[in-house]
Formats: sequence, structure tokens, C-alpha cells
Amino acid sequence: DPTTGELTYTSDFLGTAPVPQVVDQFFTSDLLFHTWDLARATGQDDTLDVDFIAGAYAGMQQMGPMIRSSGQFGEQQPVPEDATVQEEFFAFIGRNPRWMPPA
Repeated sequence: DPTTGELTYTSDFLGTAPVPQVVDQFFTSDLLFHTWDLARATGQDDTLDVDFIAGAYAGMQQMGPMIRSSGQFGEQQPVPEDATVQEEFFAFIGRNPRWMPPA
């Protein structure tokens, strides 16, 4: 429905924003997180686009306290000095970026 793009959404965390912006912020991110989750859990290539993940990481860092208080993300995990941007991102949102499924 083209008129959906004219609607706004209000939440305690974000305030009020246009629906297309909310969809991009939440659902695009969800697809990103869970693409990695599923690929990693099933032993597939979990490499994501470096530029996209760097942008997502920069955006999420600005919302650290808010995302943690939502209860939807764990505490930031440690990463080694040689961590990639992707590993830093997933550690930031509470995942162990070097986790591997049991053999």
C-alpha cells in the first residue's frame, strides 16, 4: 500500500519516525543479524558485505545503551586485536563472533 510510506510509528525508544525509516532500521538489521546466525549455525559462509556491516556497526554504536536496555541484545563480547569489522560488530551486539557449531 503506497500510503504506508506516509505513516509514522511511535515508540518509547525511537520517538516518532516515518514507517519506511522504522522498517529499514529494524527489519533490515534483523535480516542482517539472522543471516549471520543461520549461516554460522549451519556451517555456511557467513561473510557479509564489509561496507554494509561497517555502516551498521557505526549506527549501532551510537545506540549502545538503548539497545542493551531493550533486552534484545546481550552484553558486548571481547574480541582479539585481529578481529574483523564483522567480528567487532557481532561482538558489540552480544554474539561470540568466533563461535562455531559443535562438530
